[in-house]
Amino acid sequence: MKLTLQQYKEKVLGCWTGKNIGGTLGAPFECKRGVFDVWFYTQDTKGEPLPNDDLDLQLVWLNAVEAHGRNVNATILGEYWLSFITPNWGEYGAGKNNMRAGLVPPLSGHVNNRFKDSNGAYIRSEIWACLAPGNPDIAVRYAYEDAIVDHSGEGVYAEVFCAAVQSAAFVESDVQKLIQIGLSYIPDDCGVAKGIRSALIAYNSGKTWQEARIQVLTDVPGSFGILGMDRKNVPDDVPIGPMGYDAPSNIGITLIGWLYGEGDFGKSICIANNCGEDTDCTAATVGSILGIIYGKSGIPKEWKDPIGDQIKTLCINLGDQGVKIPKSVTELTDRILRQTPLFLGTQLCDVVNASEGYTIEVKEGDDLLHQAQRFNAWENRSFKDHVLARSPYVVKHSFVILDAYLRYEDDPYMAEGVSKRFTLTIENRLYTQQVLTVKLHLPNVLEASPSARFTFPLENYHCNIGKEEIGFTLTCGASAGLHGSSPSTYEAFLEISSLGRPTKGLIPIVLLHNPIAANKSS
Repeated sequence: MKLTLQQYKEKVLGCWTGKNIGGTLGAPFECKRGVFDVWFYTQDTKGEPLPNDDLDLQLVWLNAVEAHGRNVNATILGEYWLSFITPNWGEYGAGKNNMRAGLVPPLSGHVNNRFKDSNGAYIRSEIWACLAPGNPDIAVRYAYEDAIVDHSGEGVYAEVFCAAVQSAAFVESDVQKLIQIGLSYIPDDCGVAKGIRSALIAYNSGKTWQEARIQVLTDVPGSFGILGMDRKNVPDDVPIGPMGYDAPSNIGITLIGWLYGEGDFGKSICIANNCGEDTDCTAATVGSILGIIYGKSGIPKEWKDPIGDQIKTLCINLGDQGVKIPKSVTELTDRILRQTPLFLGTQLCDVVNASEGYTIEVKEGDDLLHQAQRFNAWENRSFKDHVLARSPYVVKHSFVILDAYLRYEDDPYMAEGVSKRFTLTIENRLYTQQVLTVKLHLPNVLEASPSARFTFPLENYHCNIGKEEIGFTLTCGASAGLHGSSPSTYEAFLEISSLGRPTKGLIPIVLLHNPIAANKSS
């Protein structure tokens, strides 16, 4: 099936318009728990949307895509995050602190991050869906790279689910089918899947949306709705969940709005908002999904006119040069449309001619239901099994001729007398054999065993899965504590070289000095 440029543009415009509308509607009720009775904007918008971090972050990601195209990954997004995203709250701050200390994704999203299961990732899924319309297999890969910068676990699953749904929504409108497509990309037993199924069960059993809210917040309790309230005023109709465990319940609320709205744009975003919690995020996500399905022209005029076409920013560092932020939904859409042919490539994007632009090859029907994605010629590994199941302690590094996966066995803390085990897995990207040398470059306080140098053959990619695995241990010597102080970090490097080839792959190993945590985990 082909998606024409005009159809595609109309749906991208609808996505961001719906996002702006939902965010503006929900912003005044964010961080509040309860059942609200709101059926339109509660503020005088004066023809403009409210600023919202849900959209801000994706404007920065657009700049990253414009600079790096399909090569954009978690490390690149992390650099943009540190440079151009200003907030330091919750998971945003935890991720930035980890990256400033030298930890790269996915470690940056996992280590010492109480909010790793919260909402800050799924609110920025739309850009990946818009760049991969009707191709959820592609959208989820980039959503994963995005999410691991500052999230782990449920926070990642939430963004992957939303990206899959929104990508498929470019060519599918049936809500039940879209939900199943999204669920096919995340673990069956995760909290996000549980929250989604809780909303589905409530809807299919004939409960009201108010009853569905209680069921979801009971099945996957969170705490986002109490953040902006005096504890004595918090309703007691639902339990208070762990601090930071908010993606499962808020994705569930998003589903409540979508299901109970029954196709009505305004009713859908209002029900999501009226369930409370992270209201700007839930209403904005419902708005973007329906905006993709209906296109901008299908969104009711009474919702569009009060906010216009502008984009208002809140969380972007506009003082430093390096990013150009779109001023309107129209500009954002046009810039995305310019990137899509480069992002999808010639196999999926067919340039017709200068006047007609291009068409996009999309999946449809049963093909949209997730099928195992082949990552190489001899192993059939789905995204869920190969990527999403990867430990947050495994850092991937890709080079022209190989992929390397460095596994930290636990949290990256080190101290005097502590030993840490590592596993390096290398996969050949060539159809020819290689002979590799791996050298460890260590500071004086660290010692490697059984060796700091390994040389071994790597089987070819063709006919064999060219993969080798080596393990080593780093031990911190007594000299680390001399002179009454210890370093805040221990930095080492793995150098990978291939005989007769110019590639030199450098992989950083960063360990944080923390005697208490290091001794507990060793």
